[in-house]
Amino acid sequence: MRTIGSDPSALVAIRGSRAGEISSSVEDAIRTGKLRPLDALPPVRRLAQDLSLSPTTVQAAYRDLQRRGLVTASGRRGTQVSPRPPLASRSVADVPAGVRDLSTGNPDPAFLPALPDFLQRLRCRQWLYGESPYVADLLDLAAASFRADSIEPNFLAVAGGGLDGIERTLVAHLHPGARVGVEDPGFHSLFDLILALGLVPEPIAVDDFGLRPEELEASLRQLSAIVVTPRAQNPTGAALDARRAAELREVLAERPQVLLIEDDHFGAASGAESHTVTGSQEHWAVVRSTSKALGPDLRVAVVAGDAVTISRLVGRQRLGAGWVSRLLQGLVAEMSRDPGVQRLVEAAAKEYGQRREALISALAEQRISAHGRSGLNVWAEVPDENEALARLLRAGWAASAGERFRLRSGPGIRISMGAMQAGEAQEIAAALASQAVPAPRTRSG
Repeated sequence: MRTIGSDPSALVAIRGSRAGEISSSVEDAIRTGKLRPLDALPPVRRLAQDLSLSPTTVQAAYRDLQRRGLVTASGRRGTQVSPRPPLASRSVADVPAGVRDLSTGNPDPAFLPALPDFLQRLRCRQWLYGESPYVADLLDLAAASFRADSIEPNFLAVAGGGLDGIERTLVAHLHPGARVGVEDPGFHSLFDLILALGLVPEPIAVDDFGLRPEELEASLRQLSAIVVTPRAQNPTGAALDARRAAELREVLAERPQVLLIEDDHFGAASGAESHTVTGSQEHWAVVRSTSKALGPDLRVAVVAGDAVTISRLVGRQRLGAGWVSRLLQGLVAEMSRDPGVQRLVEAAAKEYGQRREALISALAEQRISAHGRSGLNVWAEVPDENEALARLLRAGWAASAGERFRLRSGPGIRISMGAMQAGEAQEIAAALASQAVPAPRTRSG
């Protein structure tokens, strides 16, 4: 951790005569890399003295930065740059030409429905203001699905994708500074979203069956909300079973005021049964997205929840986006009830499972511990992420660095199944385990 102020040249990164100017100056310094994650900002009184301003002005600037997730307040350690400042300048490295990309987390296009076929079948018309924002067929299908999995479908809403549903639920209940329990390793976009809302992610360890009950219990008293992935956890592939779900419900019942969000982003295509931890919380939401099973561009998620949560979500949505396109809702409904699509989803779940099992087995032969009970990803534990990625890249494969997915957990890499075949598992595992530097090569197909 660097302390800004011990390096005189770093002081020029923070300027301004008003709170907004100071906030913008720090933001620019973070974006350009002059301030790095976990750098400590000067104490309020010291920066106020350096800028010839009142401490109240500097404090207001720091509050704004914290609200937007750019910095965190760490008690006696002062104010630090967030470990994951939510700025658009951060990007994933491009994959070199000829290298097979196993880093994106995209589903295999071979298991996605053909959009033109369903667009031709779609019965649509012009909808007008004041009409219901929902397509009844979609809600009926979703309600039946929720009910079959012991999730109450009494109150439903439609969001523009899984993260949109999660964001709207968090905003409906929490204020900046509230702590949100997250899985660690976990989904990096969720971490970034939480920070961007001015909330604080609290990492909770996971194993192959999801959140570890003892870890949740240790953190629960400081949490205002918890986000749980019941299956196809990203990046580890963890999935709840009946026993773990019951254990987590028992822990959560100790604090029913904690907001519970279930992110069921993969659904039936995950290859795992549905197990919910809802039942004891006063406020809750289960968000089911269609993007992995039907296609990433179909930004539709159905949210089930308690009356207050859904009412607030819908009320705020009306003030902004208004509703999710009924054309998209109708298209998702048409696909979801089609027997051919249902068979395609079942085939995808089976194929992804075979790919995961083949890779985990091949990695085990190389004495590399890996995880992936469900979904699209395998999480391989490695001592050095950069070295592991370099080995794969030299052999013609690209994977995702685990750093983006970790808060406190140990190093690893994420290997996605969408672009690999089960027969390639041995080659990938051998490349990852190789100590020698193989000759550079490219791969196609």
